Formats: sequence, structure tokens, C-alpha cells
Amino acid sequence: MRIGVDVGGTNTDAVLIDGMRVVASTKQPTTADVSSGVAAAITRVLAEARLPPAIVTSVMIGTTHFTNALVERAHLDKVGIIRLASPSGEALPPLTGWPEALAGQVGDAIFLLPGGYEVDGREIAPFDEDKVRAAARACRQRGIASIAVSSAFAPINPAMEERAAAILRDEYPQAAISLSHAIGRLGLIERENGVILNAALTSLARHVIASFQRALRELGLDAPLYISQNDGTLISAAHAARYPVMTIGSGPTNSMRGAAFLTGVDDGIVMDVGGTTCDIGVLANGFPRESSIAVDIGGVRTNFRMPDILAIGLGGGTRIHLDPGLYRADTLAGTDLRVGPDSVGYRITQEGCLFGGTTLTASDIAVSTGRAAFGDAARIPALAPAVRDAVWTRIQSMLADGVDRMKTARGDATIIAVGGGHFLVDDDLKGAARVIRPPHADVANAVGAAIAQIGAQIEQVVDYAAIPRETALARLREEAVARVVTAGGEAETVEIVDMEEVFLSYLPGRSAQVRIKAVGDLAGGTPAPRFTEVQHAH
Repeated sequence: MRIGVDVGGTNTDAVLIDGMRVVASTKQPTTADVSSGVAAAITRVLAEARLPPAIVTSVMIGTTHFTNALVERAHLDKVGIIRLASPSGEALPPLTGWPEALAGQVGDAIFLLPGGYEVDGREIAPFDEDKVRAAARACRQRGIASIAVSSAFAPINPAMEERAAAILRDEYPQAAISLSHAIGRLGLIERENGVILNAALTSLARHVIASFQRALRELGLDAPLYISQNDGTLISAAHAARYPVMTIGSGPTNSMRGAAFLTGVDDGIVMDVGGTTCDIGVLANGFPRESSIAVDIGGVRTNFRMPDILAIGLGGGTRIHLDPGLYRADTLAGTDLRVGPDSVGYRITQEGCLFGGTTLTASDIAVSTGRAAFGDAARIPALAPAVRDAVWTRIQSMLADGVDRMKTARGDATIIAVGGGHFLVDDDLKGAARVIRPPHADVANAVGAAIAQIGAQIEQVVDYAAIPRETALARLREEAVARVVTAGGEAETVEIVDMEEVFLSYLPGRSAQVRIKAVGDLAGGTPAPRFTEVQHAH
């Protein structure tokens, strides 16, 4: 049996899954220290199922810790930033374009050193070992224990980053070192931004993972811990402690993987409606579609793997801005009504009309139209039918517009509505061929965490003039499979689920950028649904 947990800003959801069956589920308030909320949720599902902790074979957790830390500018490390790209790579220094408050907290020591490669593999400048050692000693003297290393075109050739890391470990064994080629793609600035963010989260990641592990021990759970990452797969707790930035988008991806599992739909649009926002994403072959453009995180542009998600300010706690004097009006002008984007969030049980408060919310409207049933409907202000319908129509218009923005093909799409506020998605939503609300839709995020597989992705630039295409692709497939097995996947179950090949006309020979993604079941775990490889050639 597996336990899946998803920690959100309002609720911590947990499920207990036996093979392909959800045995128990719960929603518990997210606590300030988070780990106690996780413990409460796990305790609840075990109690509901009347099962001892020993029955659990693995625990999977998705968390918003690291996203919140970047948004709130809290619990971040000072970072020593080493860029190997001088002299040509000095035009835009590190932290260019960062919010001033975040840059001030993170960027404490910047070293622009010789090194890096051109796009065709030529050195920009020779690697300077002495200058790297000097940078390591400077960081040690200033007590900066998190170091981010980036090099021009490191995804093509990571040799200089790896040489720098070896020197840093020799000079400063206590330092936590993050290398850009392990995190981002081509594009020095965005990749460097990602590795700096990762380094800034190092101490917090170690603390969070340790607190999760401590909570499991206190509950008597002797089961391995895995953390959900951005692409809907799992990584070990140790790997998550090293690369916390790879877990930032795990919330929406958990919901999407859970939606696919609960419905059997591999291709469609998932609308995850929470208390504050509605996250809209696309399922492609059972996994979240990845963003192909730079992603903004906390005001910083990055290019590491992130789901292609559209978040709109609409959820169960969204405020309906309407003058009470118009509640009984015959008609409403366009300027009379505004829906969100602000929300009462977790305070809905104190401030929402349904619970005795005075704030009109989207949940109040849904209950008043008969599309949901909870709280005390008698507490909702009397609304004229025209007013009530106008608000509901505006909500549906916002959702339909979101669907249109995420579709990549003509025609109506299959919509899967999940999350605690899924009742806001009308069965007759414009642009929907059908709207599916699976059982356990309100805890789909925790289900997605529980059923996730071990994943690995490899991305390299290959010259087919030097290595035959089939030989190169076979080698990359083998390496992706090996990474899954090393991370805890069962070798017999590993599959290549996605391959993208982009030919690069500006490089000599027949060069292509190849990205291969592999997934496999946890060793000794229950088989997950099978997916067919999809190849994209550009």
C-alpha cells in the first residue's frame, strides 16, 4: 500500500492506495510547520482504513514549501555564484532582471571567471583552476555554504562545471554545490537563474526533507520517502534535498496525474480548482505537457522542466465584488460585477456567507444555483435570478477562456474537473466535449502523488555526423533507463514515454538536441498504468 500526500496552501490532502484502489482519503488543514499537518493527514487515513503503519510500503509527498519560500522571500541561503563564461559572457551579469528584494537576499558573492564553450564546442577561454580555488576560499571565508556554478553551453559539454565542482569540494568540503547542466536547458541566463534558485533553497530543502522523515518515524512508518517533481514523476528524498527546484511545480502535476489515473483519460485538459486559483493543464499521453518557453518563478525567468500551466484567479473562496444594493437588480451592467482575483482562501469557513460570514464567494453562488451542496444555504443573501445567473455566467466565461488558451487543436476537448472547487466547472462548459468528475476528485492531487512513477530525463546535443543516429539514440535511451533504475525504479518496468528531437541547423554536421524521458514503477511496488512512447521531431 502507498500513501500519497499533497501539501497545499490551505489543505494537506492524503490518500491510502491499495494497488489501483483508493482505500481512504482525507483533507486536513495545512499547519505552519507543515510536518505536523502531514502527520495528521497520514494518521487520519490509516485510522479510517483501520490499518497499522507497517502495511505501508512507500510514502510520496508533494509540497509547496519551496515555491512559497521564493514567493515570500523567506528561508533562503546566501549563494556564491560562479559563472564560467568570461570574457565574452560578462555583458549581462548574474541576477540581471531579478526582483531587487530577492537578489539582495540571495546574491552575496559573484565570480565571473574564464571558461565556457561556444555553441560549436570551441572553448571561450581556458579553464582557470587557480581562480576557481580563490572563489572557493572567498566563499568559505564569508561563510557562504551554497554555491551555484554555471558555464556557457554546459548542456552540450559539462566538463568545466564538473571540474569546478571537484575543485570546490576539495577546497570547501562543507559547501553544497549546484551545477547548471543538471537543472536547466540551453540558454545561459535562464539556466543560471535556475541553478541559483536551487542553491538558495539548499538549507530549507534539507530541513524540510528531514522534518518529513522525522514525522514518518514518529508515526512508526518504516517506508521509503519519495518527493513529487515538476514532470509528474518521483525522485528520492535525498535527490530532492539536492535539487529542490525540480519540485516547485509538483502541485499541479500531481493533480493532473491523479486525474489521469482516476479517469483512465490520457489526453485531455485538467482543471484543478482550489480555494484560490484554478490551474489548467494539458494531459499528453498521461503526463502533464511541459512548458516550451521560459517560466517565471518568483519574478525570475528559468528554463528547467516545468508543467505548462495556466493559473487563473478563480476558486471556491474567490470574492464576488458586487454592491449589496444590486443583489435584487433586474440586470447588471458589465462594470457592476467583478469576480476575483482575490480570495478568502482558508478563511472561507469564517468569512464566506455559507458559514455565517459576510463575504460573497464563488462557492456561495454555486450553492445558490444548486450545483453544490455544503454549508448553510439559508445564510446566502437573497439574489435576484438575473444577478445570480450573471455571476455564474461570468465564472463560466473565465473558465472557458482558460480552456481556449490551453488548447492546441480545434474542436471541443475532454475536461477533467478535480480539486475541492471542481463544482465551479459547469457540465455544459463552452469548449468541452464532456466534463468528467471522477470519484475522489477533491483529493486528486494526493492520488497523483501516490501513483506516480520514478522518472528521469536526459537532454543532450548530438552530432549525427560523428555518431550514427540510431547508435546515439540507443545510448541515450540506455542512459535514461539507467537513471530510473538508480533512482529506485524496477528495471523490467522502465519505459521511454517521450522523445523529442530538434535538429539544429546553426551547428556544423547533423546536430540535434535530443530529449528523452523514461519512467518506471517503484522497485517492489504495484505496476502503474502503461503509456506508449510519443516521439516529436522538429
